[in-house]
Amino acid sequence: MQLNGSEVLIECLKEQGVDTVFGYPGGAILNVYDELYKHKDEITHILTSHEQGASHAADGYARATGKVGVCFATSGPGATNLVTGIATAYMDSIPLVAITANVGTPLLGKDSFQEIDIAGVVMPITKYSFIVKDVTKLADTLRRAFEIAKTGRPGPVLVDITKDVTANTTEYKKKEPKPIERVTKTIKEKDLEKALELINHSKKPFVFIGGGVILSDASEELAEFVEKVHAPVTDTLMAKGAFDGESELYTGMLGMHGTKSSNLGVTECDLLITIGARFSDRVTGNAKSFAKKAKILQIDVDAAEINKNVKTSASIIGDTKEVLKRLNARLEQLNHDEWVSHVKELKVKFPLKYNDAGLTGPYVVEQIYEATKGDAIITTEVGQHQMWAAQFYKYTKPRSFLTSGGLGTMGYGLGASIGAKTACPDKTVINIAGDGCFRMNMNEIATATRYNIPIIQVVINNHVLGMVRQWQNLFYEKRYSHTILNDAVDFVKLAEAMGAEGIRVTTKEEFAPALERAIKLNKPVVIDCQIDSDDKVWPMVAPNGAIAEAFTEEDLKQK
Repeated sequence: MQLNGSEVLIECLKEQGVDTVFGYPGGAILNVYDELYKHKDEITHILTSHEQGASHAADGYARATGKVGVCFATSGPGATNLVTGIATAYMDSIPLVAITANVGTPLLGKDSFQEIDIAGVVMPITKYSFIVKDVTKLADTLRRAFEIAKTGRPGPVLVDITKDVTANTTEYKKKEPKPIERVTKTIKEKDLEKALELINHSKKPFVFIGGGVILSDASEELAEFVEKVHAPVTDTLMAKGAFDGESELYTGMLGMHGTKSSNLGVTECDLLITIGARFSDRVTGNAKSFAKKAKILQIDVDAAEINKNVKTSASIIGDTKEVLKRLNARLEQLNHDEWVSHVKELKVKFPLKYNDAGLTGPYVVEQIYEATKGDAIITTEVGQHQMWAAQFYKYTKPRSFLTSGGLGTMGYGLGASIGAKTACPDKTVINIAGDGCFRMNMNEIATATRYNIPIIQVVINNHVLGMVRQWQNLFYEKRYSHTILNDAVDFVKLAEAMGAEGIRVTTKEEFAPALERAIKLNKPVVIDCQIDSDDKVWPMVAPNGAIAEAFTEEDLKQK
């Protein structure tokens, strides 16, 4: 049948099972929005307050569901406002399709009003970027975009469509999406045999997991693998919930703000089994001193990650779920009682602690865990509150902790919470933010109230840029250059002005009732939690330090 480009676009989204789009209209994309209006019973559109909010919401939707997130923007500044969100998704391997409209084909390359080469701009931060200037190629390009976003190591894809293409007509024929096949051809028998040999000969194995476990939906296979290997487990920020955070074998996060038990355990182990993790600098600290006693086995879908940051002894390239299935089928039950007991002793000796004299970030996070019984979706911004959310909330299920790990995007969490709540309306969704981060995209509270999306925004308000201040305190002789936010901004009044409920909390006793009320209200709520400006995240590894040298406040006092 003959359809115009805008109709083709909507039909292709329906082919792919897209039920929700986040976006912001403008002149170049008007034809698409006009067609979207006719299909509002089939595709829900969430109008965000800013295009960056749309990209983060699409990202949160993708992380919460495993499906491809979709966002729309118009040409020029509309398109460039998506860039931070696209880069966030790229760094964390999140499947996203960003669809933009550009000026008409005859106006390209002439510095036309609101013209930008967005496909060129995002080339380094996408798996692929397209510009469509021929309506006959539109459907296949869109189908290819979704396929690329989902295949192998997921990631964002951008499709830019000129305005004339959205109006021109072509023959359209519906196609069922191709099933996405897991990457298995790269799994070699010799690599499996080498891995099994290392595992069977290890006396002190440690399992280190990353976000690839969640992306591959491999949590069940991981649990079986850990049980058979009988080893302690540590994770990255991106892997929270991939392994049960309440398990006796779980030791907490690894790296700069990881637990001492994880950092010391990995330093002492003789085999580090790394699954779906890329050895980020925030995990390894000084790479030259990282896990020096260990042989390193790395399992990853992306061959480019092997030996990129840390030299491996062996590797298996392929889909994590499939690799673990094959290893599990051939593994005998192992016993490492002595080693596991030693690591458990480290957990007892070096527990996570905080000052419980007043209202603090860790206390707030623990109270959120108690109130939700660990069954919420937690999103965060980036900074101290993010680390506290990773340390003090026990994540037992995958896709329950959504945060910007690789790019470290302040302003990510609020949009992501809107995307997550839209995708999972029956889940309690709480965004934990610092006051600095909340300022970045707090206009998205208006989006939540517009659609009555009942997210709970908890602001850990210390009136400073907390993590930067922590570094200034420890490494810059307390020169607090432009990190103090002690001004007249009132987040409670701001919330109310945008149609949300605002609650201020200044004591420990006030927080639990405030959270209970927020959950019962079933509407957007902002809880402003006033904490001390100099609360810090512990433990910490100094820049370029070894993870074994993680220190706490007590360690500093003893020096």
